Amino acid sequence: MDKSSLSRRAFAFGALAGTGVLAACGNGVGSSGANMIDARVNATLNEMYRLYPNTQTLAAKSNGMLVMPLVTEAGLGVGGAYGRGALRVNDVSVDYYSVTKASGGLQIGAQQYAHVLFFMTDDALMNFRRSPGWAAGADLEYVISDKGDSVNAETTTALAPVLAAVFGRAGLRLGATLEGTKYSRIIP
Repeated sequence: MDKSSLSRRAFAFGALAGTGVLAACGNGVGSSGANMIDARVNATLNEMYRLYPNTQTLAAKSNGMLVMPLVTEAGLGVGGAYGRGALRVNDVSVDYYSVTKASGGLQIGAQQYAHVLFFMTDDALMNFRRSPGWAAGADLEYVISDKGDSVNAETTTALAPVLAAVFGRAGLRLGATLEGTKYSRIIP
């Protein structure tokens, strides 16, 4: 009896440890997730440059850009949003991020949109990259409003460390802001 119960415990412990080891193997390294995100990022940047030519100047002046090609947001009383994208420095993807947002209150509907954060200073970029989870706040300056209007980047946003462009909205939900949005580094 002792011998069989010991082997059951050993089996259970081994199975539990094996599950953890197998879960660690699924870290995304070698998967096609990064390639898919990069392809979507390229398409999003091309579309943004085509629709809003002044963003090319911003991109050239920025130290880095976080591109979220597709963020899906929905709510019925409580709501949330999720998307994945890449941080580009010198036109190269250096990290991948997810974006999450939770909200509550009087809301109904769903929408999808793209957004790009332009890091205009080295400090802003380093603070973003060093944080375990960076939260966007009301201190963002928008260069493209949620109505799709392009703002003159040279005059209104020259001193802002982080600029945001929200565009490509589709769906039936009012507003597309980044306040309360959290960005976390991922391995796709």
